[in-house]
Amino acid sequence: MELIKHLIDFILHIDKHLAEIINQYHTLTYLILFVIIFAETGFVVTPFLPGDSLLFAAGALIAAGNTGLSIYLLALILIVAAVVGNTVNYMLGSFLGPKVFKENNKILKLDYYLQTKAFFDKHGGKAVILSRFMPIIRTIAPFVAGVGKMPFLRYTIYNVIGGASWILIFLFAGYWLGTIPFFKDHFSLIALAIILVSVIPAVVAVFKRKKA
Repeated sequence: MELIKHLIDFILHIDKHLAEIINQYHTLTYLILFVIIFAETGFVVTPFLPGDSLLFAAGALIAAGNTGLSIYLLALILIVAAVVGNTVNYMLGSFLGPKVFKENNKILKLDYYLQTKAFFDKHGGKAVILSRFMPIIRTIAPFVAGVGKMPFLRYTIYNVIGGASWILIFLFAGYWLGTIPFFKDHFSLIALAIILVSVIPAVVAVFKRKKA
């Protein structure tokens, strides 16, 4: 329960926490952000990490100045993290298969797998790209692609397109919008809005499936 409270606090005040990380670790922040993005996309057990809002906050803080970080270098590093992370996740899915998802598992929920599989069945290879913009499904999708034995070359093409698009859109959205007074003064609400908008497609899909 304490971990959940800390995670919620980190997500809602991600700009403040990220600013503290930058002030304390300086250029090591590149590595820290690399690890977070890699973990969110690379390990099927970490779908709770705040990728979207983290990218937006990083872009906004760099735009505000005094971070010593380069937006272009960070974008390149995080694109690599996202692509490599998804590749690792794909390989794990190919090796382990669907047996790791259990009905009573609190993290690897069978429902997550079924939602993501339905998403793949509907969108095909494009699901690899679209899933980048959907929390939880973003983490499960590469694993399911591996389970389904999607051809690796085909998967890699979608993976690179999706990973680069996701990083660039959210990072530069923060960079261009983050210094606007409204966004600076209501950053917690913006972070929450990003999360809510991101999960709407998944919620709609669950509702439709249960209705059916």
